[in-house]
Amino acid sequence: MQDQIHEECGIFGIYDKNGKDDVAGDAYYALYALQHRGQESCGIAVNDSGVITCHKDVGLVREVFDREALRKLGSGQMAIGHTRYSTFGTVNHTNAQPLVVRHIKGQMAIAHNGNLTNAAELRRKLELGGAIFHTTNDSEIICFEIIHERLTQPSIEKAVEQAMYNLEGAYSLVIMSPEKLLAVRDRTGFRPLVMGRMKDGQIVFASETCALDALGAAYIRDIDPGEIVVVDSEGVRSMRTHCQEKGHMCVFEYVYFARSDSTIEGMSVHEARLKAGRILAKEKPVDADVVIGVPDSGLDAALGYSQESGIPYGMGFVKNRYIARTFIQPTQGQRENSVRMKLNVIPSVVKGKRVIMVDDSIVRGTTSARIVNLLREAGAREVHVRVSAPPFISPCYYGTDIDSKENLIACQMSQDEICKAIGADSLGYLSVDGVKHMADGARCDFCTGCFTEKYPAATPKESNKDKFEMKISQKERNKRYGHHEELQ
Repeated sequence: MQDQIHEECGIFGIYDKNGKDDVAGDAYYALYALQHRGQESCGIAVNDSGVITCHKDVGLVREVFDREALRKLGSGQMAIGHTRYSTFGTVNHTNAQPLVVRHIKGQMAIAHNGNLTNAAELRRKLELGGAIFHTTNDSEIICFEIIHERLTQPSIEKAVEQAMYNLEGAYSLVIMSPEKLLAVRDRTGFRPLVMGRMKDGQIVFASETCALDALGAAYIRDIDPGEIVVVDSEGVRSMRTHCQEKGHMCVFEYVYFARSDSTIEGMSVHEARLKAGRILAKEKPVDADVVIGVPDSGLDAALGYSQESGIPYGMGFVKNRYIARTFIQPTQGQRENSVRMKLNVIPSVVKGKRVIMVDDSIVRGTTSARIVNLLREAGAREVHVRVSAPPFISPCYYGTDIDSKENLIACQMSQDEICKAIGADSLGYLSVDGVKHMADGARCDFCTGCFTEKYPAATPKESNKDKFEMKISQKERNKRYGHHEELQ
């Protein structure tokens, strides 16, 4: 949906000491479980005795990988994988990950989740030093920084340790060298990264525990902010030079990004969303006949709202899970009907009733308005919108595609004006204090910068990240050129 927020990507890594298991197949199933974190492109790189083979392309996991593609990747001791939604960089094969590079010390493959806040400065420095970039994403900048340090450092992990002094912002990484697999989180810990172990002893890393579950792997722990975990033939070890006491996880991982069946920093995402709904019911009560949620992340919060308020919970929508990304529909008319294609109201649940509709966020308001209209058409007598997050009032610099106040409805209208614009009878947001307490059981603090304009780490001195603007201006480009054009 054109005004939904998207997070950059999902990453996965596996180390099999014996090299007998189907590491490419394992990566495939893990990426399938992480598909919700990125639907634009995906890829897998396999390391067989120091030789890295990679297959990647634009498309969903099931589209990019068939049996033949997985067969060609072969077997090996290690694999890393990536699903991508680009907050920075264009949508094409070149920008797909993992990135595989050759340098004087050998090969290296990297998969990255997050955004560097000093990417522009680093890129300029590297280009002035003679670096030639093949992509427009900042993951390649990380590669250059690591390779530069590898020239003088005795190992890949020491090179990463030194490169981290130059990297600012959000980055969860899996890195594959000829002999080692590394998992790395930035010092603030914006994006999740977990470690697990499969029944035959393989060590795995993933953005979320749902990927571990897909492989039958046991969860070991979260990678700590600033930590470098190294896996090789000698076992698993940790480097904690950059670790600090507590990280600041992006709270929107709990609100929207992560899958409900995942656990992040010791806190169930499902339980966090239930609690958000309960807090929302206390903060923004309203008399109604039924509570419904907007799939998918709104469902848990709606259930929590129902439990706290005592108002019955109903399944108000059926979601069509086989619709492709809405911004690649061939005509603007089809894109505008994307909500109707993705969601269908169950009339018997809402007809003649006062409905509380719980959603995870309102960005521009166009999708919310269309969903409210669907409920009206199905016979809802009243529609009260409740949002399980505070209003977005500020850009995110750490891995989501919201980068301009100009495009946020809460920066342009009052709450009453937004309510009128989306056609609701009432509108209520979760408070900032409420969103901070939705995951009280987590072993971290939270970044709430997009709600408060207060950030736990440096923000960019300059930024040309423009994915969100490009998406919302698609209509104007189609008017001008008369046809759909890929995001450029």
